[in-house]
Amino acid sequence: HVQLVESGGGSVQAGGSLTLSCGSSGAIYCMGWFRQAPGKEREAVAVATSENDLDYADAVKGRFTISQDNTKNTLYQQMNDLKPEDTAMYYCAAGPFDDLWVHWDVGTQVTVS
Repeated sequence: HVQLVESGGGSVQAGGSLTLSCGSSGAIYCMGWFRQAPGKEREAVAVATSENDLDYADAVKGRFTISQDNTKNTLYQQMNDLKPEDTAMYYCAAGPFDDLWVHWDVGTQVTVS
């Protein structure tokens, strides 16, 4: 059973930066970041696809950057120029395909004021 452990998150002022990381206990083909703000549906933020592409939501393009370590078992998300609308619970997900997210972590809160 794959477990995902996320770290990072917290509170920051608008324009600030935060870094999230997510480590997997097993081999994973695809990993991605999702977020859910209060009263809104969960949305994909940035995904490392099955074909090794990096896809970003339009709202974060140019501000967020994801990367993986050499084993591809750890996913990072560098978030720059944070905006209040980035406030949400951020989740790391993993799965065999980028449209099949099987494993989720418990999430971490990001608050931008």
